[in-house]
Amino acid sequence: MDRKVRVRFAPSPTGPLHIGGVRTALYNYLFARQHGGDMILRIEDTDSTRFVPGAEDYINEALAWLGIGIDEGVRKGGKYGPYKQSERRDIYREHVKMLLDNDKAYIAFDTPAELEAKRAEIPNFQYDASTRMSMRNSLTLPKEEVDRLIADGEKYVVRFKVEPGRDVEVNDLLRGKVTINSSILDDKVLYKSADDLPTYHLANIVDDHLMEITHVIRGEEWLPSAPLHVLLYEAFGWSDTAPSFVHLPLLLKPDGKGKLSKRDGDRLGFPVFPLEWHPEGGEVSSGYRESGYLPEAVVNFLALLGWNPGDDSEIMSMDQLIEKFDLAHCSRSGARFDYEKGRWFNHEYLQQLPDDQLAQLFKPVLRDNGIDPDNFSDDYIARACGLVKGRIYFVRDLWDQAKFFFKEPDSYNPKDIKKRWSEDTPRIMGELIETLRGIDDFSCASAEPIVLDWIASKGYHLGNVMNAFRLAVVGECKGPHMFDITELLGKDETIRRINLAVERINA
Repeated sequence: MDRKVRVRFAPSPTGPLHIGGVRTALYNYLFARQHGGDMILRIEDTDSTRFVPGAEDYINEALAWLGIGIDEGVRKGGKYGPYKQSERRDIYREHVKMLLDNDKAYIAFDTPAELEAKRAEIPNFQYDASTRMSMRNSLTLPKEEVDRLIADGEKYVVRFKVEPGRDVEVNDLLRGKVTINSSILDDKVLYKSADDLPTYHLANIVDDHLMEITHVIRGEEWLPSAPLHVLLYEAFGWSDTAPSFVHLPLLLKPDGKGKLSKRDGDRLGFPVFPLEWHPEGGEVSSGYRESGYLPEAVVNFLALLGWNPGDDSEIMSMDQLIEKFDLAHCSRSGARFDYEKGRWFNHEYLQQLPDDQLAQLFKPVLRDNGIDPDNFSDDYIARACGLVKGRIYFVRDLWDQAKFFFKEPDSYNPKDIKKRWSEDTPRIMGELIETLRGIDDFSCASAEPIVLDWIASKGYHLGNVMNAFRLAVVGECKGPHMFDITELLGKDETIRRINLAVERINA
């Protein structure tokens, strides 16, 4: 292609950004970056009845959190602005007039009641070439009557004049050539005088043309509107510069049939929005960020829902995704939303995170559980995280896995007591304490062989002694390597906990 690649993500501010919309934004971004192109964020707020306060801010914040960079848009600016459709009224009026002047559109005054009556009269009624001449519009009314109605403030819409009997070809880069006969298309509303705003169909075509969009990458739910958009490009005389279409497959429910919905997330316990959503006076909806997902993990997970890199790669950074992204490897069929795979990705990315960075993420969790992280060095917290992070899927899981590093056990697992604590255990723990006191270097490498040699010399059962040791220090018989634990806790704290356990468990 001779033109510079320019793509756009154009959400409506009608609520939180669905994860399917996030994937569409991501694919646009990957495609643009791979081809050295531009990513545009345009806000489609032409439906004033569905506008939700805070939704636009949410969209911008979500894309920023995920690292989906915007080159032009509502917050970024650019020479093709404004990037909010409600601020482009003059542009749309001009293009509506162009269509009217060239007999490509007409003005219709039919009221909702009149349209409803016609639907009752004609089964499967649609406003098209077969019915338009029986309706109240500028094709059937004298020009003087049309001018009078407009002057009197009569509400009207402008409809596109679809000529029947034509095969309309849509060339989709993913699905190939799709042919639709124009006779099945209705005369879509392009403009409404009630709010002086265009509909989606007109605004998108005009904006994509004026913003020099080269590729329209969107969800497959918009595929039925593509033939109409092809006809609109033709009506304006823009066919030579029309963008290429790519209609992405739907995200499907994890189980059953149909597309992914918020109800699926509520039912199965996973988010369907990138960020937590706080509607005015409504129920808060969970988000991936607040649920503990790393943005890199979410991006990697979403990228592989409907696309594959052509090899066995799974863990890929944004730069690697950009390098590998190829529309030819996108699926034409829906992608089932495997939320457990999303958890796995988060686990893998947490394993890659340096311990000191993980420690910073863990500090708020410590505070939430009544622990002041300032009472511990950053190195101590990082080492504790490093010892247990192999067992976590989310940062919040660190508390269950590592809390014994930050406070002594306040209880001891009853099943472990029954299995691992006998009437000889207090005596053996007393001997263990004396052995530990005699160790000068309390590192794992030094302490472990000394303790193991002591157990062997006494003829004690290794498993019984070590599990009782762990129960005393940790509160249960699980956790990382025991001598890694004691090295971090230190000699004094380890001995203190054994004494406390003997006292409490015996009591």
